[in-house]
Amino acid sequence: MAQSPKSPDSNSLDNSTADLPERLVKHEVKYADHRSVEREDLTPMLRHYADTKDAYANALLLYRVGDFFETFFQDAVTVARELELVLTSKEGGKAVGRVPLAGIPHHALDRYCASLVEKGYAVAVCDQVEDPALAEGKLVRREVTRVITPGTLLEEGMLNARKNNYLAAVVITQTHWGLAFADISTGEFLTTQSTGLDQLNQELTRLHPAEILFPVNAPDLGGLLRPGQTSDQLPDGLPTQFCYTLRPQSGFVQAEARSRLMNRFKLRSLEGVGCEQRPLATRAAGGLLEYLESTSERQFELGQGLLGQDVTQVPLQMLTSYTLTEFLTLDNSTRRNLEITQTQRDGVFYGSLLWALDRTITPMGSRALRRWLQQPLLDRQGIEARQQTIGELVDDFVLREDIQKRLRQIYDLERLAGRAGSGTATPRDLVALADSMEQLPELAYLVQSAQSPYLQALQNVPPIMRQLAEKLRNYLVDKPPLSLTEGGLIRVGIDDELDRRRQQVEADQQWIAQLEVTERLRTGISTLKVGYNKAFGYYISISRTKSDQAPEDYIRKQTLTNEERYITPDLKECENRLLTAQQELGRLEYDLFVGLRSEVGAEADTIRQVARAVAAADVLAGLAEIAIYQDYSRPEITDGREVEIIDGRHPVVEQSLPAGFFVPNSTTLGPLKTHSGKRAPDLVVLTGPNASGKSCYLRQVGLIQLMAQVGSFIPATSAKLGVCDRIFTRVGAVDDLATGQSTFMVEMNETANILNHATDRSLVLLDEIGRGTATFDGLSIAWSVSEYLATEIRSRTIFATHYHELNELASLLMNVANYQVTVKEMPEQIIFLHKVQPGGADRSYGIEAGRLAGLPPQVIKRAKQVMGQIEKHSKIAIGLRRGPQTSTTKASPVADHDAQLGFFEDF
Repeated sequence: MAQSPKSPDSNSLDNSTADLPERLVKHEVKYADHRSVEREDLTPMLRHYADTKDAYANALLLYRVGDFFETFFQDAVTVARELELVLTSKEGGKAVGRVPLAGIPHHALDRYCASLVEKGYAVAVCDQVEDPALAEGKLVRREVTRVITPGTLLEEGMLNARKNNYLAAVVITQTHWGLAFADISTGEFLTTQSTGLDQLNQELTRLHPAEILFPVNAPDLGGLLRPGQTSDQLPDGLPTQFCYTLRPQSGFVQAEARSRLMNRFKLRSLEGVGCEQRPLATRAAGGLLEYLESTSERQFELGQGLLGQDVTQVPLQMLTSYTLTEFLTLDNSTRRNLEITQTQRDGVFYGSLLWALDRTITPMGSRALRRWLQQPLLDRQGIEARQQTIGELVDDFVLREDIQKRLRQIYDLERLAGRAGSGTATPRDLVALADSMEQLPELAYLVQSAQSPYLQALQNVPPIMRQLAEKLRNYLVDKPPLSLTEGGLIRVGIDDELDRRRQQVEADQQWIAQLEVTERLRTGISTLKVGYNKAFGYYISISRTKSDQAPEDYIRKQTLTNEERYITPDLKECENRLLTAQQELGRLEYDLFVGLRSEVGAEADTIRQVARAVAAADVLAGLAEIAIYQDYSRPEITDGREVEIIDGRHPVVEQSLPAGFFVPNSTTLGPLKTHSGKRAPDLVVLTGPNASGKSCYLRQVGLIQLMAQVGSFIPATSAKLGVCDRIFTRVGAVDDLATGQSTFMVEMNETANILNHATDRSLVLLDEIGRGTATFDGLSIAWSVSEYLATEIRSRTIFATHYHELNELASLLMNVANYQVTVKEMPEQIIFLHKVQPGGADRSYGIEAGRLAGLPPQVIKRAKQVMGQIEKHSKIAIGLRRGPQTSTTKASPVADHDAQLGFFEDF
């Protein structure tokens, strides 16, 4: 593998200016690497920057200087390049000269941090933790107040509201592995353990974590590896599309991990969370927890001359363990082919199954739907519980509309609770929490007569929720300011000392407001004015022509071209009193707010439990809505192997076409009786022209099965579906340039995975197996694969192909049937009917498909001429025609496997 890449700030450039723009080199900007500079030669501020940078070597250090967060040395080069900012320079000291500088406005910190984190960088925010006015000529005290990595985001502006942001940790020992993952914004914390890197890859692909922790035993950890980077310290087989953070082994040691988990969750053993017998899962969870604690040790709130230190733990829910066998298994190829959360071609949300089904109101509901689609259920009772709720909401549309109306007034309870628990919630966050919690009793009242389990879960609102909502409403003003330290947060009547201070401030402000009138009367100067600016404070202004009329108690403060400015002892005293009172007001309100926020944060687990119930109801109400408007039906779920879909439709394609344009098709597989009284096949050989809808039909069947096991109603007139353990799809293939594999090798790898893991309870959907190689090879592979699926595995399979010779299988094997996508032939064209019917096709109409695609007429004409010559002279064409007639006389394929390939003798 490639050598471990260095972190973006660790390039050993010494005095080199190799990475600097030419314009900076011309200005003698030197020292792109802070480590190549003698510290005593730097200015005091840059010396502190360099020392802080050493402590956070694997992060980009954003250093607060006035109204900007600035970066220096190599970090400045990186930040300027990644954010497309102007790279300038700053004087670093007499012996140093100028060093690279790039900065961002302090008010835009979240936006720029989000961009850097999205690109795979870690960011350390070094903020001012004392009022610059109190520094008294010394360097303003600064501390790193937040380390932001892709997996540790809490800020609302950096998160996708409708998608989880997972931090994962992986421990691998030979073929065994442990995985833990958490979304610190919602509190989810889960772990599992299994074998085989292919299963680990499937879980990582499902979760798509923003950051993955991996323990290494090396002195140079290498920092954070961005997508596409590799390292000798990572084992072969781990996917490279994710960010990896290399961590010391110490945090992943079994004893330390176990102790950390028990201390965090106040447990006497890990038996209750299912980890006592899962050492690798325990190690992964412990390492993840250690990382969170190390990146959120300190959080600061800066006030006017006040440092409010809020040392809190990221609020995580109780650790939960799970097994991969609890859910329907979808491998990476199937997820890609079924386009569950994004399209296969462009990787976008529009056109995915999630896009077609998401009618949720709340962000937490949308996240829940995404999780449900990625982890369909295997438990029939769990599936039917969801169906029952959808059915109740379909039957009672008034109830559904009332629930959705209430949901529109509920904010993201999960993430609001997380910010309160972590000490980062703003006053507006708490007001949003109060608004949301006030809707819960109304929601409970709406569902008081509901019979389905998911609606009954909303009926009991914990009393603490009502109490918190009432207290938040009583304490906080309706529209609080963004700032925590400038007052205006707390209502009147909450705190006596706060009210007294406010009265004093109001009295002083009123005295100053009347001062201008009073002084005009006293001095007789009608143009006298009272003003204020930040530099000089309050003052009395008199024009230069009347300055000789100023009273003796006026003290000259400033002389301007047209006026003189004065201060009086009374005005100075009032100003000092007002400033002190305002600072004290800010302190009192801040303290009250922090106490209120801590009280809410202590109930984060309770709030999140309620949030999960609300999110589930939101998902099911949305699925009920789409069931009504798209005419979905409730499938019958069984423990058998049946797949009986009457007039099924593709849920995404149907919504992309005008109403009524989609052609429905039925499917029957497994131990069922068809309308003709025959046993339904285990394997269907599906033939038909290109562009006639075979791939759409395959995906349609897979999506209907998946939706049914999610608990959703389905796009069909009716259906009877047995619970399947896995869905496999192989529809189309592309070169895998990253691993140097051709289209055919990708196809064979995916096919091998299916044949090695499918069972008789699996649903297998295959398209064009064998088309990536020579005709004889491809046909042989296609025959052998389909035969193996039908006779050895006996999985429920649809095998779409252009090898019409496979139609012969139906005459050899009792559990195989032929179906075709029909067309209507016209003299000069064909019309695709998109209808699947019994019987095998004997033509592919590839030339006609080329004509429809826009091939030039002369190319189409020549192709027909060549085809005629091939059909006339090729022994292959003759053999293809004669094969089905001669092969029916062969011995039973079950008794003699060699006999199954008898039709090849004609070649």
